[in-house]
Amino acid sequence: MSHGIHTRRQLLRVGGGLSILGAAAPFAAQLAAAGAAVSQSAPDYKALVCVFLFGGNDANNMVLATDQDSWGRYFATRNTGADPIALMPAGMAPTPIGATNTLTGRVSAAARPEAWGGVLPIVPRTIQAVPAGTNASSRTFGLHPFMGPAKTLFDAGRLAVVANIGTLVRPVTRAQYEARSVSLPTNLFSHNDQQSTWQAGRTEGAQLGWGGAFSDLLTGMNGTNALFTAVSTAGNAVFLSGNDVVQYQMSTGAQPAVLINGQSGTSLFGSTVAPGRVREVIRDTSAASLFAADYATTTDRSIGAATSLNTTFASSAVTGVMAAPAYRNPISGATETNSLAVQLQTVARMIAAAPTLGVKRQVFFVSLGGWDSHDVQNTAQPNNLSKVASALAYFDEALGNIGGVNMREAVTTFTASDFSRTFNTNGDGTDHAWGGHHLVMGGSVKGGDIYGQFPTVGMDQGSTFRNPDMTSSYFIPTTSVDQYAATFGRWMGVSETNLDLIFPNLRNMVTRGLGFL
Repeated sequence: MSHGIHTRRQLLRVGGGLSILGAAAPFAAQLAAAGAAVSQSAPDYKALVCVFLFGGNDANNMVLATDQDSWGRYFATRNTGADPIALMPAGMAPTPIGATNTLTGRVSAAARPEAWGGVLPIVPRTIQAVPAGTNASSRTFGLHPFMGPAKTLFDAGRLAVVANIGTLVRPVTRAQYEARSVSLPTNLFSHNDQQSTWQAGRTEGAQLGWGGAFSDLLTGMNGTNALFTAVSTAGNAVFLSGNDVVQYQMSTGAQPAVLINGQSGTSLFGSTVAPGRVREVIRDTSAASLFAADYATTTDRSIGAATSLNTTFASSAVTGVMAAPAYRNPISGATETNSLAVQLQTVARMIAAAPTLGVKRQVFFVSLGGWDSHDVQNTAQPNNLSKVASALAYFDEALGNIGGVNMREAVTTFTASDFSRTFNTNGDGTDHAWGGHHLVMGGSVKGGDIYGQFPTVGMDQGSTFRNPDMTSSYFIPTTSVDQYAATFGRWMGVSETNLDLIFPNLRNMVTRGLGFL
């Protein structure tokens, strides 16, 4: 991992939002100018929320094709190994723990699919095309059995599925991939590199994320509180790194919103005067040393921002945001913290604070880890999928009443992940793969539908079946991250010209957007 050289400019940016555009930063200047133009014509509020699933979610068990042909190939592939990961078909009731399942002949247990019941049917509003190699007249679909809250949102038209997304330089066929005859993303199966490519379009070491690039364009709309344009509840994220904008990192679930130790102290070494003098010293920008002056500038800005935000967070609109409900692990039965829901509560509170702060556009980053399911997938992934579904449902409900206002249409939430997992099982889990399915939620989302082409399902079977959408054991994406991201950018007000600057590979794609917004 490269940490780079700690320059004076980096110190200023990390410390709290000083806007510096060097002479060699024409892209940043274009973004800043565009942001100023946007601020004159878009007085409304919009927020984009990235939910990153760190480790690589096995999307093959999150959204499934359930027509007879697809299901047969799915079940034959995944109902193998020491601990099979194949889910049960739609309509099958849960097998009581300790009883034998009639389909698999296995004894049901809490961490076995037999105990969970069948996948949950969803009916897309648009008929999905039947791809080559799928021997069915029409396709049907389902969600993981523990994603009931997501099904409810899908049926209500506020959640959509986007199929088979992955990092791409240009469209790729199986033949082209296997011949290596077209440009491919670098380090396709590396966690760090693919996390970075999803968030920033480049491998590890990238310094500008597309959420940060959007924020660069939008800071002009947020006036003196531009520091709150890009907000992370999950630590430093390259997704929110901009040329100009500085991501504001927050803790979750705590009062006050941001705590700077000792900033409000009334006594130091027995003196009531000393705290004030210390504050004056650390905020003194008149030092001869440029680094000392810059450090004081950023410290002063950070203290001021924290004080402003904490004051705002004490308002009734913010404190009135409903708390995330208690969460029960569907495998162990234990009550535990749903950290994703807690992060989304903080996001909801920031949205509630936006009118007071004067913020019009915001980009948020939240995350949930634990998706690298090489082993014991039946224990880990169902609980994680349940957390995602529960957290999204909670966030949707909270947005429905922010200070008495329904903010659903103003907020779009989407999932992202390193990559999906292999279609086959390694015995009790799955390995790194490529294309996978994702979820998009919001009142402006044209939900209840599947966007992009859902691929042909199944592993090659000698000369009798060769899957055109898969190589080895992973799907070749038919939708690029750039197309996915550009759809969000367009909704946020980013121009086509700037989308081409942020996503240079977008020009290589057949379509520039996906239609779910």
